[in-house]
Amino acid sequence: MSAPEGERLTVTLPDSVRQRVVEIAADALGKLPPAEIPAPLKPFAKFAPGKRAKAAAIPMAAALESDGAFRARVAERVREAAPDLSESLFSGVVPAAADPHEIAAVAYLLRPHGWTGMVKDALEAVSQGARTAAGEAAEGEMARLSAEVAELREAARQATDALRTAQDEARREGDQLRRKVRQLEADMRRAQAAARSAEAALDAERTAAASAASSTEAELRRLRTRLTAAESALDTARRSARSGRSEGDMRLRLLLDTLAGSVKGLERELALPPTQDRPADSVAASAPDTVAPSDMSMQGRAKDDPALLDQLLALPMVHLVVDGYNVTKSGFPTLSLAEQRVRLVAALAALAARTGAEVTCVFDGAALDGPVRLTQPRGVRVLFSAPGEIADELIRRLVAAEPAGRPVVVVSSDREVAEGVRRSGARPVPASMLLNRMARS
Repeated sequence: MSAPEGERLTVTLPDSVRQRVVEIAADALGKLPPAEIPAPLKPFAKFAPGKRAKAAAIPMAAALESDGAFRARVAERVREAAPDLSESLFSGVVPAAADPHEIAAVAYLLRPHGWTGMVKDALEAVSQGARTAAGEAAEGEMARLSAEVAELREAARQATDALRTAQDEARREGDQLRRKVRQLEADMRRAQAAARSAEAALDAERTAAASAASSTEAELRRLRTRLTAAESALDTARRSARSGRSEGDMRLRLLLDTLAGSVKGLERELALPPTQDRPADSVAASAPDTVAPSDMSMQGRAKDDPALLDQLLALPMVHLVVDGYNVTKSGFPTLSLAEQRVRLVAALAALAARTGAEVTCVFDGAALDGPVRLTQPRGVRVLFSAPGEIADELIRRLVAAEPAGRPVVVVSSDREVAEGVRRSGARPVPASMLLNRMARS
């Protein structure tokens, strides 16, 4: 039996329990008929349960709190999915072995008689578990610090022993140096005596050198003559080397001209026509109908300038792929979807004109009721995912269509999209980087 509507919870659900409540409701939402889904949650009904729980967490929590009928429908799905736990809670018995997070979430949704007390008890168990885990972590940290202290003490002991060993070695080296100094002093005295003897011998040598100077001058004149002849021979050799190099350069130039002529002849023989097509043009998707730019409204916003995106867009032949709604719902979520598309596409057109990059903007077309009228600015390819396909899948197909080695930058803050395109060789960047770049323009 459900509790009366007057029974209210006076404590705030922690994030872990609130997340579990949203996960249960997100799973149940996909099984409800469209007529039983609250209006704020209908845009998320076709999402996968995991993505639905992440994207619709706030409106779903609000609907569970304020919409009793929706909460009752979710409770029915909970009773079908966990009949044993549900019956135990309705009978007033809380299973001791059950996860307190699960008990708190299920009791919050089923709201049996006395549910607030069950939720509070479960939350107390959650807090107690967290405190226990924190205590265990503190004990582990204490043990780790104790081990580190022991290691430091051992290292200090080893360092002290090493210092003593170094001091003993220094004493031995000092004794050796002192012996060497005494030996050097004796050697110096012997050298001084030898220098005095050498001075006497030098005087005798000067006399002999004076007599040899005249013969040396004659030999020097002869060597100068030979040097002049060698320089003349060297100059002749250099001129011969330059002549041989000019002949080699001429032959290399002739070979290059021959290769260039062969390439031009091959181009004429193959007659390959010029093309403006790109691999992204071969990916199947829905394109919007065009409309005059005067029918659109755009607004601007000033933010910081991200240098990394500018560096990526400076790469040759770069292809920028943008997850449209992922960017617009982060940058200007208060606008309508049509205004979001217009504002983003206009900013991308300006970015494409400045950088020369190939730009493709992808929007989710699963929730569209009919054709979209949108201006097609120069330099931006706008695509909508086909019925039954989300924009994430179209982005992956666009990346897979590119040849290996071509730089591809994907703008999306969706973790699944970023990981998928990174495995395919593309470079993912967050939506905030593009928003900052757009704001600077």
